[in-house]
Amino acid sequence: MIEGSADSDVSKKLKYGMVGGGQGAFIGDVHRKSIAFDSMADIAAGCFSRTYDNTLATGRSLGIAEDRLYKTFEEMAEAEAKRPDKIDFVVIVTPNANHYAASKVFLNHGIHVVCDKPLCFEETEARELAELAKKNKLLFGVTYTYTGFPAVKHAREMIRKGEIGDILFVTGEYPQDWLITPQEKQGSKQAEWRTDPALAGKSNCVGDIGSHIENMISYVTGLKIKSICARLDKILPGRVLDDNATIMLEYTNGAKGVYWSSQIALGNDNGLEFRIFGTKGAIEWRIEDPNYLKVTLLGKSKVILSRGRDSFYPHAQSFSRIPAGHPEGYFEAMANIYKTYINALIKQKDGQSLVEDDLDFPNAEDGLLGVKYIGKCVESSGKGAVWVDF
Repeated sequence: MIEGSADSDVSKKLKYGMVGGGQGAFIGDVHRKSIAFDSMADIAAGCFSRTYDNTLATGRSLGIAEDRLYKTFEEMAEAEAKRPDKIDFVVIVTPNANHYAASKVFLNHGIHVVCDKPLCFEETEARELAELAKKNKLLFGVTYTYTGFPAVKHAREMIRKGEIGDILFVTGEYPQDWLITPQEKQGSKQAEWRTDPALAGKSNCVGDIGSHIENMISYVTGLKIKSICARLDKILPGRVLDDNATIMLEYTNGAKGVYWSSQIALGNDNGLEFRIFGTKGAIEWRIEDPNYLKVTLLGKSKVILSRGRDSFYPHAQSFSRIPAGHPEGYFEAMANIYKTYINALIKQKDGQSLVEDDLDFPNAEDGLLGVKYIGKCVESSGKGAVWVDF
């Protein structure tokens, strides 16, 4: 197959703003490039840094008018809400410590929100944001990027249609090795804030990458966690937060699972993967080979499904952008999240009803679940790696 996704309707292009993502930051530029993929929204405002000079420099490089470059996100939310040409949504890509406050102020000013994960520090905060978005009828996206891959969406459809039967056991892992040395003491800003509880929250490894496992398994399988037994390790001497974590899980349907996340796993770059075992089949997927899905059905040989070559279910196929053999990766996956979110926002602004496929992006409830998962892992580990109810 060589068909890609249908072109989006760009006649109703939206405007967005950004909090965080100034010069020297990594993830903000990723978000901007991903949004630009489908030409459905232009950046029009920003508070890119705690340093106003950085915000000004970033804004100028993006062609943003100076009167829409703000010193604080509170000022930005208030000013944009009053403009006749106000932004349609805001993207929050600050360190974790600002997610809750920034999200709340924009929601209170009637502006739709997309926030990086984890959503915030505490479950009560996450629940408040989810309820506030619902009350104000605002779309709230959380950028768990990896659910944007077509192969992941196809795996989800296979499971929902019962192709691998009842799920018995799942494994999820996410090993990296970038913190095998004390990067936080060697000038890495990314390492500095992720290992600082004041900025990252109560967990580093589980919060930063382990939460992606929870979201991925939840999205693909629909399984609900019943209880957790977690051991969070601080492998490098002097670390306050975890850099390695092993979690056992029980689900409400009786299935079992094991998640492992690590930032000290030497030889691993970014090894997110899942394996799902059912009564009639099994499915495997890896982020470092994201265009392929391994499927084994009972009594049949293992097959490898190729994005772009093999027939995916229509919804999953709609996210495939280029022909088979042309790698689609991280930017495309995030672009797919934004494509869905912006399309839904356009439909909502037009007064149209939203159906399930329109809402196929991680939302505030998913963000709440991730925050709860992080908290329960920390609780279990702190009590001596005991089982705790979810």
